[in-house]
Amino acid sequence: MSSESTDMKLKFSSYEIFVILILTLTQFTVVLDFIVISPLGDLLMKSMNLSTTQFGLSVSAYAFSAGFSGLITAGFADRFDRKKLLLFFYVGFIVGTFFCGISQTYSMLLVARIFTGLFGGVIGAISMAIVADLFPLEKRGRVFGFLQMGFGASQVLGIPLSLYIANTWGWQSPFLMIVVLSILVWFFIVFKLKPVSEHLEQKSEQNAIAHLWQTLTLKKYRIGFLATAFLSLGSFMMLPWGSAYVINNLKITTQQLPFIYMASGVCTLTIMPIVGKLSDRFDKFYLFTIASIILIVVITIYANLGPVSFWIVLIMNLGLQVGFMSRMVPSMALTSALPQKKDRGAFMGINSSFQQIAGGIAAAIGGMIVVQNDKLKPLEHYDTLVYVVVLLSLISVFLLLRVSRIIKKND
Repeated sequence: MSSESTDMKLKFSSYEIFVILILTLTQFTVVLDFIVISPLGDLLMKSMNLSTTQFGLSVSAYAFSAGFSGLITAGFADRFDRKKLLLFFYVGFIVGTFFCGISQTYSMLLVARIFTGLFGGVIGAISMAIVADLFPLEKRGRVFGFLQMGFGASQVLGIPLSLYIANTWGWQSPFLMIVVLSILVWFFIVFKLKPVSEHLEQKSEQNAIAHLWQTLTLKKYRIGFLATAFLSLGSFMMLPWGSAYVINNLKITTQQLPFIYMASGVCTLTIMPIVGKLSDRFDKFYLFTIASIILIVVITIYANLGPVSFWIVLIMNLGLQVGFMSRMVPSMALTSALPQKKDRGAFMGINSSFQQIAGGIAAAIGGMIVVQNDKLKPLEHYDTLVYVVVLLSLISVFLLLRVSRIIKKND
């Protein structure tokens, strides 16, 4: 095959570009809803007088309910048109986010986060199943790279805007903003996205529970689930404490905080397409390993900083972003190659559940390790938290190596 025909094969059609765009916007709203609680953390803990354990629970409540929902729905995921599934769960996500936006007490917020997680946590798995159905492996690195740009966009646009309106109208207002945007995205999905139902042609005699159990117990799938879980453990253990650490330990002001998130988001938007292209051209495991080494070096330095200048904090956060996000694309592309087409919905659902449950465990454990005895004093034991993340990162490298070997063996 000539290089010209190869290039044509790897180009995206206009409809494929639309699919990438609408799924990226969907990811933007879901990711912003989940991560916005982290930059709001310092404001939320002080306004509601929450302990670090209570705040960690408010983060993990979403993740645990999302994980539970993913496991329950995974067995049914390959029995419906993926477009209809996406629309159904997106409606539930919008309703849950609305209740977060009108919460006045900690208990109400906790219930609202659980409800939102039941629906929002499944959306990422459905999106990845759609990508795996519509795009060949040779394109998936770039597609997942664009989808991860939703994470970066949420930091460039979503978080600074959220912090601004939260400081003006209260911490609940960012959730109402997400509701309005999500409704618009939902209508685009209704009228523009074509049905994704080719997988329904492969009939299965198994019932939903049997299909779930078979997918869950297949050895090569289990290794993929473990790799995702340990990757999520390392990422979510640090995430909830980002704003509290830079404000109370590194002495960054609340006015400077949006610029750090914005710069980190620009970094993500810049690097994700590059990582996506590299992931399609070079060995995905080697790329993941390099990113993990970068992350380990940066977080070790970051955990041992004292009060420093704004520019040092900014540079360190950019390094964190490069390390964390550069691991996501190659790992997602590799794990998406494990399941057969008839198992993709179930695999992605279970995989997302392990990711969410691991994230919930990580946030809860992080809330136990990190201590803040006074709301105006520095966080204690943050360095211990980071050393745990280093260990988890090393384990995830080993597990992804096994995933890579399985895929090469099957080729």
